[in-house]
Amino acid sequence: MRKIILASKSKARQKLLRQIGLKFRVVASTAKEDRSLKTRCSDLVIANALRKAEDVARRFSSGIVIGADTVVLVNRKIIGKPRDNKSAFKTLRLLSRKPRLIYTGIAVIDIDKNKKFTAYDKTKVYMQHLDDKQIRNYFRKVSPLDKAGAFDIEGLGSVFIDRIEGCFYNVVGLPLSKLSRILKKTGVDIF
Repeated sequence: MRKIILASKSKARQKLLRQIGLKFRVVASTAKEDRSLKTRCSDLVIANALRKAEDVARRFSSGIVIGADTVVLVNRKIIGKPRDNKSAFKTLRLLSRKPRLIYTGIAVIDIDKNKKFTAYDKTKVYMQHLDDKQIRNYFRKVSPLDKAGAFDIEGLGSVFIDRIEGCFYNVVGLPLSKLSRILKKTGVDIF
């Protein structure tokens, strides 16, 4: 099995890779994420994912590096991870008012073959309308600071979700179906 490196500290992404049986090493990227929407949101998340993967790939002479970037799009404005609890509160209140799009970009670099693969996914999320008390109580149980959009769809935040259109794992932070197709191109087959 080839060495796989995840260029992310995200616990949710690590859990997803373990879920599909991958053995990997975590090496956090120090690349700065761009949050300015100049063209399409899909272009932005792909560029950020590639920037992270390239940053980590430079530290290795062999292996496969996986980078990812997840954002929420609200009225042509990008929402990533909140800076603090106050911004998290505003974000979650805003997200619960109407359906939102979640984008995740993926970049996979095959260092040995000097090849790069990218993709993105988009999912529409419909949340319940949350009042201030619900949001405060949620934040007492779950830290929103390491989550794009300030909620976790795979944990306690799941009770806020009425429905989604698209890939559930994209909302968690890594669209597994698209990732597995890319990994297959590098010679890593899940099955």
